[in-house]
Amino acid sequence: MQVQTEGDEETVTIQATKKPAHALPLELSSRLRGSVTFAGPLLARCGKVFLPRPGGDRIGRRRLDTHMLALEALGAKIKESREGFELKAKQLKGADILLDEASVTGTENAVCAAVLAQGTTLIRNAASEPHVQGLCRLLVKMGAKIEGIGSNILQIQGVKKLHGTQFRVSPDYLEVGSFISLAAVTRGEVLIQDADIPNLRMIRMVFSRLGIQTVEQGRDLLVPAKQKLRIQMDLGGAIPKIEDAPWPAFPADMTSVALVTATQCRGTILVHEKMFESRLYFTDPLITMGARIVLCDPHRAVVIGPERLRGSRLVSPDIRAGMAMLIAALCAEGESEIQNIVQIDRGFSRIDERLRSLGARIQRQS
Repeated sequence: MQVQTEGDEETVTIQATKKPAHALPLELSSRLRGSVTFAGPLLARCGKVFLPRPGGDRIGRRRLDTHMLALEALGAKIKESREGFELKAKQLKGADILLDEASVTGTENAVCAAVLAQGTTLIRNAASEPHVQGLCRLLVKMGAKIEGIGSNILQIQGVKKLHGTQFRVSPDYLEVGSFISLAAVTRGEVLIQDADIPNLRMIRMVFSRLGIQTVEQGRDLLVPAKQKLRIQMDLGGAIPKIEDAPWPAFPADMTSVALVTATQCRGTILVHEKMFESRLYFTDPLITMGARIVLCDPHRAVVIGPERLRGSRLVSPDIRAGMAMLIAALCAEGESEIQNIVQIDRGFSRIDERLRSLGARIQRQS
């Protein structure tokens, strides 16, 4: 595979090679969770693939079972070793697959393998997040036959080959949500252009419970200055809750940002992160900064706000917690230093440059 970038990496041109390597590089795979998504495409194209154990954020156990069970149902033979997984299939065949969890990358792997399998594949309990829908639409433009895009049941009729195409990646709803939080807690006004507003309904609903209002302006989304930042109680005056779930519910990857946002809002709220047992441990540094947070257990935290934060030295443990720490630093008194920012860079391109353009005092240290 040959890759060229144009226009400050805004456009990527990919030229597939006739004989792609079927073994993924161990060192790169061990740094990136997304490396697992090469399994389905390479298995379909080469008939075999060696998948090293993927790395990525340390937010708890991240199963590979869903991926392997789906590919196995399509005809793959799998051998597990200490280094990774060897998958082989002379010819993938369509199957009726029920995913044991609505895994985003598990669904993507199954889809990429099924589009080149013989016959019809049904994927039930499929993830339907915007980036899964985007992948399916890309494959359709390349010649795949996929029905049910956006639902949790995908029907795929296998084709013999795919062809090249042009495709525009949709705006990242997680990045847009993070900028909504940044604007609100710093009391500034931000206009987010081409925000892909239809995919923000649940994020905007949750932020409205925190006293943050956003205004649609065509394809753009305005976050007005000087938000109320007052938590809305549930009916009867009960303490409200932010909880994540598969799409179209509140995204698990937004819980860290929502938690930091809540520290600046008047009132009490429970944040319930159901998916990963280590994601909420990043709250310890926030407590050091002055936030009033009670970590009930690995999945639940009670936030009482507002509380003025103090600058501190922080270490980013993962992409989302890193962005949450950056938000906390921008609304804190004094100077903060965030280490291990490669985690933030993986999810937020040129974040320091863009924040400086909005007036933030932020510098990248060599």
